[in-house]
Amino acid sequence: MPGSPAASVLAIDAGTTGVTALVVRADGEVLGRGYAEFLQRFPRPGWVEHEPEDIWSATLSASRAAVGASPHAPVAVGVTNQRETAVLWDRRSLQAPRPAIVWQDRRTAEICERLRTSGHEARVRELTGLRLDPYFTATTLTWLAEHDERAWSGVLDGSVAIGTVDSYIVARLTAGARHVTDPSNASRTLLYDIGAGSWSGELCELFGVPLGSLPEVVASSGELGRTDPSAFLGLDLPIAGIAGDQQAALFGQVCFGQGQSKCTYGTGSFVLANTGNTPVRSSAGLLTTVAWDLGDGPVFALEGAIFVTGAAVQWLRDGLGLIDRAEEIEALAATVPDTGGVYFVPALTGLGAPDWDPHARGTIVGITRGTTRAHLARATLEAIAFEVRDVVDVMVADAGIAVPELSADGGGSANDLLCQLQADQLGVPVRRPPVTETTALGAAFLAGLAVGLWSSTDELAATWREDRRFEPTPGAREDGRHARWREAVSRALAWDAPRDP
Repeated sequence: MPGSPAASVLAIDAGTTGVTALVVRADGEVLGRGYAEFLQRFPRPGWVEHEPEDIWSATLSASRAAVGASPHAPVAVGVTNQRETAVLWDRRSLQAPRPAIVWQDRRTAEICERLRTSGHEARVRELTGLRLDPYFTATTLTWLAEHDERAWSGVLDGSVAIGTVDSYIVARLTAGARHVTDPSNASRTLLYDIGAGSWSGELCELFGVPLGSLPEVVASSGELGRTDPSAFLGLDLPIAGIAGDQQAALFGQVCFGQGQSKCTYGTGSFVLANTGNTPVRSSAGLLTTVAWDLGDGPVFALEGAIFVTGAAVQWLRDGLGLIDRAEEIEALAATVPDTGGVYFVPALTGLGAPDWDPHARGTIVGITRGTTRAHLARATLEAIAFEVRDVVDVMVADAGIAVPELSADGGGSANDLLCQLQADQLGVPVRRPPVTETTALGAAFLAGLAVGLWSSTDELAATWREDRRFEPTPGAREDGRHARWREAVSRALAWDAPRDP
């Protein structure tokens, strides 16, 4: 029963390249773990898609492995997810009429420019805390309305539901009984008024999205439905937590106090700082977002979203064949003392914060005859550290948020060299917990709070442990490499922008 030492929660983390499932005990120990990859599709340059059925199959596989490895059956389910990705599915059959369009996709750059030229960006930013960029869901839905008449006709007649990946996963878990999302995910769509705490009719009209096609917005922690045993591994469990992956990671890092911050190193990297019950606005490229709502009102965060970090390592592996496994990059990069003057701007799907240029493209400068794959590997890790520094510097200078230390999580945080480079560039310590899958941990915490596995956020905070702390090397922040990186960025900007004939 909830609250007993054996009680545990199943967390489902549906990421961009795979699904992780954890069974988490009340003391924070992971009792069971599962993971299953699914395919990303790139049908055209700048386009990124998933088959929703692949996401669901991976969810079943990962969850089956986690539950099977745990000595105790879970008492609840929490869900976290890649954000902004647009999914359509038939309300009755739950089949998707078309591929999901992923947050990395850049196909709506012209729609964003059209809306910006028409003078809509200031109002959009005022209501949502976001900006007009292909990253967010609403412009993707506008594109679907303009380019996929067959799928969109179902949206218009009400037979097809719209949602982000969390909504899709919950629909599948409940065999179609629930169509919901939470404020953290809703606030990433460009359709949610963060001041009013509800979908905006004004924004739905602007982007051409029927309000009735959107999911019900429920609290991030609280029972919102039950799994259907016929659909989900024979389990009948309350679904008691939802949050977008980066907000879930902030929760999993127990950053409950104003000013506490974390960086998740995944496919992309995302720096979030808790700003409490007040939304903090940025004029320098950061996003204002809902972190979570436990049922007593929203907690907000300021976010810097970096689109390609871990994906750059995957590109070295899959695109260039420089490494066989992503984990090899640390040892390879450590074989050289520096990059030999090479700088890599991994704008493989444009640039996010703070530059926000969908037309930027990947750039490597400083290559000589002496450049080796080790130099490229080290330049990739340095690029990640530089990108995160760009965001944190803006948080400190623009928003006035003190960042005395950074909590690191995600797959990339297991790389000791990266963590040290990051501490050096920030000039503050980087701390890492033993469980780096804090996105899934946050989903478990949200669900566990709802069913009484944990009584309060104070009790959750007591479960956090430090695995390792990386102290900055004196003088490393001022060694000039970041300034040279910014020169390289200037060469990547607007590379794929439309040119006059």
